[in-house]
Amino acid sequence: MTGTTTALRGLYAITDSQLLADGRLLPYVEAALKGGARLLQYRDKSAEQARRLREAEALRELCARHGAQLIINDDAELAARLGVGLHLGQEDGSLAAARALLGPRTIIGATCHAQLPLAEQAVAEGASYVAFGRFFNSSTKPGAPAADVALLHAARKRFGVPIAAIGGITLQTAPQLIAAGANLIAVIHALFAADSAAEVQRRAEAFSQLFSPS
Repeated sequence: MTGTTTALRGLYAITDSQLLADGRLLPYVEAALKGGARLLQYRDKSAEQARRLREAEALRELCARHGAQLIINDDAELAARLGVGLHLGQEDGSLAAARALLGPRTIIGATCHAQLPLAEQAVAEGASYVAFGRFFNSSTKPGAPAADVALLHAARKRFGVPIAAIGGITLQTAPQLIAAGANLIAVIHALFAADSAAEVQRRAEAFSQLFSPS
């Protein structure tokens, strides 16, 4: 992979259309970026194409301003249109086809649940990073398969691409995942379920500090 992808490390913020409704999307995302988020995934499962395009364009601008990478969830065409990254779940289409569409330098991540074989396949098809989860009880995906620290240790030994951990992660539980080999800590509720943009920035800064050399 390129230098951009191999350097993926830090807080990975993921949007939630309910948490970030009523005008919170842009100010809360900007606060997360100010706080040090390195990747931002735009996750919106609605069919409102025009609104999704507008929001994604605005998020791309914010990410560019703060030196972060924008990742689009499950929409290769939108990612290609905006020239940004893509994240695919297991039901979201072919990673190899997305790689062919987006080219060799684009960041493409893959959901691998708690299964090393899924990650092996994703890496073979050109994934820039592999995401494992859920590690803890998750509001977003309560029925997702559970992953554990041993899985991270095994994945770190097996794969050369960055590893993302997701699923109910908090400031208290993130350090053990980073120590076990997670390059990226993906967070939704522990970051964005906040009363103000200032609180989002404070939380982002706290997560980002976990990646600083001690």
